[in-house]
Amino acid sequence: MISNKLFLIFLYTMVVILLLYFLSKTSFLQIISRYLRSFESNFHVYQFYKIPQFNEHFQENQLYRQVSAYLGSLPAMEDSDFTNLVSGPKFNDITLRLDANRPIEDHFLSARVWWSNEKSEKTLVLKLRRKDKKRILRPYLQHILSIVDEIEQRKKEIKLYMNLDQENGRWRCVPFTHPATMDTVVMNLEMKNKVKADLETFLKSKQYYHKLGRVWKRSYLLYGESGTGKSSFIAAMAKFLNFDVYYIDYSKVSDDSDLSSLLLQTTSRSMIVIEDLDRLLTDKSKSKSISLSGVLNFMDGIVSCSGEERVMVFTMNSKDQIVDQAVMRPGRIDVHIHFPLCDFAAFKNLASSYLGVKEHKLFPQVEEIFQSGGPSLSPAEIGEIMSSNRTSPTRALKSVISAMQNNNNSANTQRLSQSRSVRTGNHQESVDEAAEGGVFCRESVHTVKEFGKLYGLLRMGSRRKEEILDLGSVDKEKKESSKHGT
Repeated sequence: MISNKLFLIFLYTMVVILLLYFLSKTSFLQIISRYLRSFESNFHVYQFYKIPQFNEHFQENQLYRQVSAYLGSLPAMEDSDFTNLVSGPKFNDITLRLDANRPIEDHFLSARVWWSNEKSEKTLVLKLRRKDKKRILRPYLQHILSIVDEIEQRKKEIKLYMNLDQENGRWRCVPFTHPATMDTVVMNLEMKNKVKADLETFLKSKQYYHKLGRVWKRSYLLYGESGTGKSSFIAAMAKFLNFDVYYIDYSKVSDDSDLSSLLLQTTSRSMIVIEDLDRLLTDKSKSKSISLSGVLNFMDGIVSCSGEERVMVFTMNSKDQIVDQAVMRPGRIDVHIHFPLCDFAAFKNLASSYLGVKEHKLFPQVEEIFQSGGPSLSPAEIGEIMSSNRTSPTRALKSVISAMQNNNNSANTQRLSQSRSVRTGNHQESVDEAAEGGVFCRESVHTVKEFGKLYGLLRMGSRRKEEILDLGSVDKEKKESSKHGT
């Protein structure tokens, strides 16, 4: 019994001795480390740079704010045991702040640097080795500014600018709160990914554009019928780029000079939008005195080169309505994106978004209507039907089917009337001549096809009548023969 107690006392004593040993060793190592740092500092191994919060005129030092934002984004700040959590300007914004006299470490170009916060002087201190100063100091500061610029761009509130009449000032802005994003827009997935990749490449191509001697801007044409999602896609592009939107209402533009003046007052990192470009170029009553040359100069003239990092977006219902193809050449329009009427893939995306339905027993019937090749509805029309019946997915899908069938029936009736009109007068000869020559417009193709279908239906009808008459005569002969037989 006594031996057991002695053993426990001995074990406890050894544990205490070992703990004291390791604690003394750790303290000893810390003392040695401090001594070495002090030794290096005394012999000017390190260089120190101070960044005060205010200058000598008690004005805020912007570099202090930028460095603070940069340090708050470092993983070392999150991992530090002495980081302060501070509320930002927005109610849900929380920032990380460096504790006083608690340095954190950063790495740049294989060199180590240290940051500390002298709270008493409201000053950030940068510490780096003298041998690294010439190699990394300026590039490191530029790196900090670049990172902070990206952070601020991500946090920036996007604004929508609209042009007013000249007597009321030019641009007026409101917060851009459109909810559309690249994830919510209904679009062919492959096309959407291509556009996103193109936009990302553009954002990183400043040096490449300058190397080519070109202005750092890109232009997009979105074309398709109303309700196919062009405006929503513009909003999604603005959110993806985090660019302000300048929407030009050309009905409030007096002439070409006024149009150029509006462009000069836009900023970099902006998206400049003109909708219904086809109307602007064809309807002179709406475009007032804006000429074709004025539009071309707006798109890629000298005035358009006055700013960089811009995206120009134009929309129209159909490219076929543009008379002058100079508008469409590369450089003026870099990317053409077609927004078609709804197909079955887009319909399934709409059903998933509006109704929360991935599969349904009525889907095959909807797919059959799409495969029939008849005119479809726009995504906006189908979305509105689904939204109005969102409490019952089955009722919503039946309503969509009914609307598509009615749309196809009305279109077929219209085609039939067009086919009948084509059969009369000299217009019939012009269609035949166009078909024989091999050069004809899209409308004439449909007209010829529909006329052929109509002619086939008429022939089938006449054959059926002949067959009915033949059957009737046969029945009559049988009856007469049966009478003679009796």
